[in-house]
Amino acid sequence: MPLRDHFRPPLRDSRCWEEIHGGWPMVIVQQLGPLLPPQYTAGPRVHAGTRIEVDVGAFVSDPDAVSYEPPGTTGSWTPGQPTWLAETDLADFDVFEVRIHQASPQRRLVAAIELISPANKDRVAHRNQFVAKCLALLRDGVALVLVDVVTERTGNLYAQLLQWIGQSDPKLAASPPSTSAVACRWRPHGPGHWLEVWNQPVEPGRPLPCLPLWLSEDMAVPLDLEASYEQTCRDLRIP
Repeated sequence: MPLRDHFRPPLRDSRCWEEIHGGWPMVIVQQLGPLLPPQYTAGPRVHAGTRIEVDVGAFVSDPDAVSYEPPGTTGSWTPGQPTWLAETDLADFDVFEVRIHQASPQRRLVAAIELISPANKDRVAHRNQFVAKCLALLRDGVALVLVDVVTERTGNLYAQLLQWIGQSDPKLAASPPSTSAVACRWRPHGPGHWLEVWNQPVEPGRPLPCLPLWLSEDMAVPLDLEASYEQTCRDLRIP
């Protein structure tokens, strides 16, 4: 079955894209279950970013704590003025992902599947934060899968990731499409490292691809995005 466009009419008028992005990670976990070796576990992680307001407070349980002074100080201590001040946005950005851990000998993150949301692409700061997160995971040896089915936002975060490391994918056009599905890993090769990429096109009206989900240097399992996406649509009764 083809990918639906969840961000434009007619489907946008009757169903919310968050339903797919919220439900899809758990279906991926369920379908990975029989494929993962016993020492690996997969779990969903969904966070709606700045659209959920969190009330954060500081509480004092011991009244004497108010008068605490750091060792070596006398009287009240007042910090100096900040050396630099800027109004900015450290965004609590959307997270729709599946994380795969190796359970033994100690729990270690080995792979992450990132379902890109509109908020991940809607402004420069959000795009930069998402790309920085992905690069940090790759550098730590975590294999990545980026799934972008967002049609209402331009920009290709995979292309931006490559720009940050001074590379370009010859499969991408000068103006790359806004949707894509990419598996990648950064692995040692001789004295340096190679970035290995499996880049597949994604567009409404076409089935989603199957990508390798790398668990170790020489072991991967198939990540059938089409199967998990269709199961999610069936569960949500999306036509």
